[in-house]
Amino acid sequence: MACPEHPGSPGWTGPVTQCAAKTKQEAPTSDPDLPSPGPREHSGAHPSPSSNSSMTTRELQEYWKKEKCRWKHVKLLFEIASARIEERKVSKFVMYQIVVIQTGSFDSNKAVLDRRYSDFERLHKSLLKTFREEMEDVVFPRKRLTGNFSEEMICERKLELKEYLGLLYALRCVRRSREFADFLTRPELREAFGCLRAGQYARALELLVRVVPLQEKLTAHCPTAAVPALCAMLVCHRDLERPAEAFAAGERALRCLQAREGHRYYAPLLDAMIRLAYVLGKDFVSLQGRLEESQLRKPTHRGFTLKELTVREYLS
Repeated sequence: MACPEHPGSPGWTGPVTQCAAKTKQEAPTSDPDLPSPGPREHSGAHPSPSSNSSMTTRELQEYWKKEKCRWKHVKLLFEIASARIEERKVSKFVMYQIVVIQTGSFDSNKAVLDRRYSDFERLHKSLLKTFREEMEDVVFPRKRLTGNFSEEMICERKLELKEYLGLLYALRCVRRSREFADFLTRPELREAFGCLRAGQYARALELLVRVVPLQEKLTAHCPTAAVPALCAMLVCHRDLERPAEAFAAGERALRCLQAREGHRYYAPLLDAMIRLAYVLGKDFVSLQGRLEESQLRKPTHRGFTLKELTVREYLS
């Protein structure tokens, strides 16, 4: 399935790798959950060895060892860290705190988010519309009419919801679905973009810094999904007069786009990066060349600026 240009949309690409026969057992196997390294990533200090490579067997083994580390599948672990009872004017409910961490290494960007039982319930109903057959063995914690606020019930529900998220993530079709990504990121992204539209750039950045790493992990198969949020970070930093931080966010967005010149963010992002590079005394000529080449190949009338594009995201 092609990778749509929409945050959290599904679509995977997997790496295709070849190596010399004598080291065939060292080559990484194709895994649809592994992000493709892309042609540019092989143009650096460690080029892909060809069939007539002069590298020794040991060197080839070391090469593939490093490649397999780079292509390691991102695995996430879900914990229900705590729960609290919240009372509103007309309702009372339990809010569960979900902690999402990446396994296999120290994760400095763990995500912490709050969801109600009703949020889980909506997710389940949404997933069943598309993946009913695949989810036939997934048991959703049933709703109870009484005792929902007892300590015993809350502890039991925490364990059930943790197991439920683990079962969903174990299903490849579900973990790469837009519904699953939206459940874990959309509320925070909507709030962040709302703050951006209101000119509350510091608050928007606070939210984006928390949610973007999780969005990138969930959509590693489709890196362009994180582009709007990364561009929003650029806009916030720039309007807070932090050009260096804005440029760094823009570089991350450009890496996600790679050569996707047809992407709606490509030209506005390059234009913003050229201006930032000029202010910072960086090489803006190469960025200007990329923009001009893109416009020569696909002439377009003046479109939205980067800020005009970002403020239109997550309106619904």
